[in-house]
Amino acid sequence: MIQTQCCVVGGGPAGLMLGCLLARSGVKVIVLEKHGDFFRDFRGDTIHPSTLELLYELGQLDAFRSQVPHQEYPSLKVVLDGHVFDGPDFTTLPTHCKFMAIAPQWDFLNFLAEYASKFETFQLMMNTEAKDLVFENGEIVGVKAIHDGEEYEIRADLVVAADGRSSRLRTQADLHVQEIGVPIDVLWYHLPKTMEDPQGHVLGRVGNGQMMVTIDRGDYFQCGTVIGKGKLNQIQADGLEAFREKVVQLAPFLEEATKSIKSWDQVKLLSVQINRLDEWARPGFLCIGDSAHAMSPAGGVGVNMAIQDAVATTNLLAEKLREGKVTLDDLHLVQLRREKPVKFIQKIQAFAHAKIFNPNEGFRAKGVGMWIFRWMIFFMANPVRRRMARMIGLGPLPEHIETAEYHS
Repeated sequence: MIQTQCCVVGGGPAGLMLGCLLARSGVKVIVLEKHGDFFRDFRGDTIHPSTLELLYELGQLDAFRSQVPHQEYPSLKVVLDGHVFDGPDFTTLPTHCKFMAIAPQWDFLNFLAEYASKFETFQLMMNTEAKDLVFENGEIVGVKAIHDGEEYEIRADLVVAADGRSSRLRTQADLHVQEIGVPIDVLWYHLPKTMEDPQGHVLGRVGNGQMMVTIDRGDYFQCGTVIGKGKLNQIQADGLEAFREKVVQLAPFLEEATKSIKSWDQVKLLSVQINRLDEWARPGFLCIGDSAHAMSPAGGVGVNMAIQDAVATTNLLAEKLREGKVTLDDLHLVQLRREKPVKFIQKIQAFAHAKIFNPNEGFRAKGVGMWIFRWMIFFMANPVRRRMARMIGLGPLPEHIETAEYHS
C-alpha cells in the first residue's frame, strides 16, 4: 500500500497543473496517468493568456517560450465566405503575454511534468490506471490502480478525479452529470503542409453551410470539420471524395493536401459534449476539469477552464492538505468558486450552438443566429474585439497563484 496526501487521477492539464502546484506548496501528491505518454489526437492546443500569466507567476514563462514549440496569435481571424476578418484582439489584455499560444498539448504537458519533477513531494506514475475507489466508513480514502500489470492500493487524504469527461471515478462516487444538448460533432484529421495558408494564421472558416478549423502545427495542419451530431454515417456514405471537396470549398489552399486522406481511418470522430456535475465532491473526493464540466470546443476554453480549476483548488486546499484537515465543506468551496464561471461559459456555448449551428442544415446561412454572427464579423469594432478577447483569453473569473513555494 502507498500512502500520500493527495492522489490525482489523470495526467491532463487539470491533473498535472494541480499536482505541480500542490507539490510546489509542500503537499505530497501522486499523479496517475494511464498511458505511457501524453500523445493524444483530441487534446486541446490552445494556451490562453490567462494560462501564460500563470506560467509567468511561476517564473516559467521564458522557459515555456524557448522550450515548447508553439505559435503566437495576437488576434484570431475567421474567414467568412472567402473574406478574412479580424476577431478577438489580445494585444490590450492586462497580461504579460498579449497573445494566445497554440502548442501541441503533449509538449505542454511534458513541460509541466518536467517542472513539477523538481519538487520532492511530486510523483508522476505513468502507465498507471485507476480502476476503483477505495471506501472506508462511507468516505473515499484512496484508489486501486494497475501499473505494469500489478495492482496497487494508493491511500490518500484526498482523491482528485481529473480523468476526463468519461470519468469512471465520478460514476463510482455516485455524482450526477447534468447533460446540456449539443447539436454538433467534429471530424478531426491531419493534412500535410504542402503550402502556407495564403490568408495568414486563420483558425476558423465558415461558408457553403459548413465550418472548419485549421491549426498550424509546423509541418502539418490539424483540421476539424464541424458536422451535425449523429451525421457521420451519412457523410461516410457520401464518400471520401465528397468530404475532400467540402474541405477544399472552405480552404482551397488545402486541395493538394486533401489527397493524403485515403481512408476514413484517418478521420476521427470527436463527440462534442457540454455537461457538468450537480455536485463536485464527496468526503475525500473531488472532481475538476472535464470530470466536473465538459466544455464545447467553441472558443477553445476547455484547457483554460481546467487549469483555472487546478489553481483554485490549490489556493483553497493546499494548506489544509499539508495539515491533513480537508473536510467536505472545504471541497465544496472549490465548486462554489469555479461553478459560476463554468455555467457562464457553458451558457454562451449552448446559445452559440443553438442559434448559429443547425444540426439539420449545417452552419446556418439564414436565420437570426447567422444574422447575429455576420453582424459581429462585419461590424466588429475594436471595443467588441477587446471584450471578446477578455472573455476568451482570460475568462469570467481568472485565477492567480496565491500559494508560495514551500520550504520545509
